[in-house]
Order: sequence, then C-alpha cells, then structure tokens
Amino acid sequence: MSVKNRQRINLLLLLSPATAWLIIFFVLPLLIILAYSFLERGTYGGVTAVFTISNYQRLFNEIFLGVIGRSIWLAFLTTVACLLVGYPLAFFIATRPPRWRNALLLLVIIPFWTNFLVRTYAWMILLQTQGVVNTALQILQVISEPLNLLFTPFAVAIGLIYGYLPFMVLPLYSSIERFNFSLVEAAQDLGANDIRTFWRVFLPLTTKGIVAGSILVFVPSVGAFITPDILGGAKTIMVGNLIQNQFLKARDWPFGSALSVLLTLIVLIPVLIYFRISDETVDS
Repeated sequence: MSVKNRQRINLLLLLSPATAWLIIFFVLPLLIILAYSFLERGTYGGVTAVFTISNYQRLFNEIFLGVIGRSIWLAFLTTVACLLVGYPLAFFIATRPPRWRNALLLLVIIPFWTNFLVRTYAWMILLQTQGVVNTALQILQVISEPLNLLFTPFAVAIGLIYGYLPFMVLPLYSSIERFNFSLVEAAQDLGANDIRTFWRVFLPLTTKGIVAGSILVFVPSVGAFITPDILGGAKTIMVGNLIQNQFLKARDWPFGSALSVLLTLIVLIPVLIYFRISDETVDS
C-alpha cells in the first residue's frame, strides 16, 4: 500500500466518527422531517402514508404568513440592535490593555453561566406592571401610570437582544483584535478623517466578524420559542412557537414538518451569504 493511500485511509478513519454523528443526528432527522412534510396527518395525530403538498399550501394562509413575517422581522431587529450595541462594545474591549481584555470578556460571557430559561424569567419580573422598570420610571416621575411592557413584541425583542448579544460581541471582538491599526494611521496620514477612515478602512476589514455575529444572532432568534412564549405570551407568537404547538398540541406533524423545512430554508440564506463573503475575502 502506497503512502498516499495510507494517508487517505487514516484521514477517513479520523473523519468517520464526526461524519457518522452528522449523518445520524443531523442529516437523517432532516430527511425524516422533509418526508413527513409531504404526508397527511393521521386521525389521532402522527402521519398517514398519503402523499400531499397541502401542508406547503397552508403556509400561504394569512395567519401563518403573519407569524413567519413577525419572526423574521423580530430576528432582523434583534440582529441590528445587537450589532449597534455589540460593535462599539467589541471595539472598546479589543482596544483595552491586554490585562483588562480578559476581565471584560468574562463580563460578556458571565450570562452563559445562568440557564437561559432563568434569565428569561428574570426579564418577566423586570417588565411586569409592578416590576423594576415601571417602578423606577414612576419614582423618577417619567410616567404616571405603569406601562404595558410585558407580553408585547417589545418585551420579546428585549429578551432576544439580551439573550443573544454575546453571540454578536465575541465574533466582532475576534475580528477587531486581529485588525492592523497601522492601516488607520496610514489612512489618516493620507488625509482621511475619522469617519472616512472608519467607512473605507476599518469597517470593510471587519466585515467577516459582522456577518458571523449577525448569523449567530439571526439564526437562533428567528427560531426562538422560549423567549416569545414567556415574554410575549399568546400575543406574540413566533414560528418556533407555531412549530412547537403543531407537534405537541395540535399533533399535526406533517404541517409542523413543513414549517420546520421553511424555517431551515430561511436559516440557510444568511449562512450561504456568509460562505459567499468568506470566499470573496479569501480570493481577495
């Protein structure tokens, strides 16, 4: 056996556990969901082996389109808000002395030490009628009566932004930390002001971190179901809640599968954009 063939066999052996894991726990479930989406619902739940495309036709119902549109809109707002907050924060951390960076990064990571469900319930306490936010605003005489903050799209957006902000900060920090700041000095020496230097030099070279952070925020936000379920109540249902209800309450597995396939396609779009930008960065 040649050395090259032996290397190929060793590489296949090394990759086989990861490949088997992906096939069993990722590809196979997706194929099952895809197959279920073309079947009919059974009389008492489950599926019946009858081919149909009615599950996808139901997606164009006004109610379901509203839920899907709301999910994409809230995920988009969450991503934009996390970017607006996370970019200056990541820049601040990356430009601190090395002895301060780890401490500041630790503060960003600390929320992960607490269960996401517990953190979401904490926002429920903060935003309720007699919660901390309303009480503070009344003490400061900003409002005369408590605001209706809980069980609104605003509460869901706040919960999503809080929950996924670290996913934006960490990729941005990694991208900014590797940035060569001598390029900024060169641009300024050539007559560029701070704003022009940021838009023409700094921002383009940190685009990869922006796109990576945006994907890490958008993907879980668009499919979130814990945050809208707790902070949005029945008034702000997102597609994740709709899928959960179809599988666990309505027991309409085929339609729930069709929704899952649609959500997968929605998630794939930003991922493909990221790969496209990554390829262009490598080529350039």
